[in-house]
Amino acid sequence: MTLLQVQRRGLFWAPRALCLLFAVFISLFALDVFDEHNGFWDTALALAIHLIPTGILLGLLALAWRWEWTGALLFPALGVLYLVQAWGRFHWSAYAVISGPLFLLGALFLLNWMYRAELRAKG
Repeated sequence: MTLLQVQRRGLFWAPRALCLLFAVFISLFALDVFDEHNGFWDTALALAIHLIPTGILLGLLALAWRWEWTGALLFPALGVLYLVQAWGRFHWSAYAVISGPLFLLGALFLLNWMYRAELRAKG
């Protein structure tokens, strides 16, 4: 495998793998429902509600996996939406940790879209 092929594969898989890792990271925040010591159904409902952002991320990934331009638009839009909704409530690092990866994913999917012919070329 040539260096060019490795770079193509890396650019193709990087946003997809990073999005999956980011979804796992976001899912960790849902674990706080187990500290509340509620009944089974209340805990299950709270867990489902806390996992909505993960579902949104995975839904966007499903769209972006096929149509990279949707990821190039929707991931940064989600980052801006988070900034607008949460502005002034947290330390600046919270905005960087949540919105930063979304902007990075948007940039990587934009590169995927711009170079899609080369990335999908055989050989």
